[in-house]
Amino acid sequence: MKVFAISDLHLSINNPKPMDIFGPIWENYIDKIFDDWKSKVSEDDIVLLAGDFSWAIKLEDTKSDFDLMKDLPGKKIIIRGNHDYWWKSISSVRGVLPQNFYAIQNDSLTFGDYIICGTRGWVIPDDNKSSEEDIKIYKRELIRLQLTLENATRLRKEGQKLICMLHYPPYNFKEEDSEFTSLLEKYKVDCVVYGHLHAYLKQHRVLDKNGIRYYLTSCDLVDNKLIEIY
Repeated sequence: MKVFAISDLHLSINNPKPMDIFGPIWENYIDKIFDDWKSKVSEDDIVLLAGDFSWAIKLEDTKSDFDLMKDLPGKKIIIRGNHDYWWKSISSVRGVLPQNFYAIQNDSLTFGDYIICGTRGWVIPDDNKSSEEDIKIYKRELIRLQLTLENATRLRKEGQKLICMLHYPPYNFKEEDSEFTSLLEKYKVDCVVYGHLHAYLKQHRVLDKNGIRYYLTSCDLVDNKLIEIY
């Protein structure tokens, strides 16, 4: 069983929103992702999708986006991104997922040698720029991160790798320690997969920090190819 990751697909079958206006890397990007996916992934493998799955506003409008991907091989695990406006209650999301799609929210999943948990995250506060609303959401996401990590810890068996999915990066642009990274270290996470950032930003795509490996997997930053995590 291998573990792959890619994020920020921004699918828009029923909500036409062409991504190629953001540059040539987005031209036919879905075809490129799917071709790479089919060349790498087997039915027993896992693919982590760390947020911004669909531009849909309503849950029912995601059906065509999920249908587009349902026949791709592997177990597909998703978390919510900042543009996943269709994502309301976790029960309603799970109610529409095709076979071999799994959603995580305040909990975790176990697959063989891997425990996978995750939450959306939020922008790391800046004392000079953060609004009260941003700080409120940030603190709420810290609680959600702790909930998912606690759940994973209860399920974790000796020898299992703990993977945490976030949508937002868990540190600022200087890659400094944060309350997010402190929690990840406290619960002995092995690696973190995140997205949200795009090609016009400079950031390490793979970073080793305090014993944890961090993977930035926004599709345009990884040349529309899945990244092998394990």
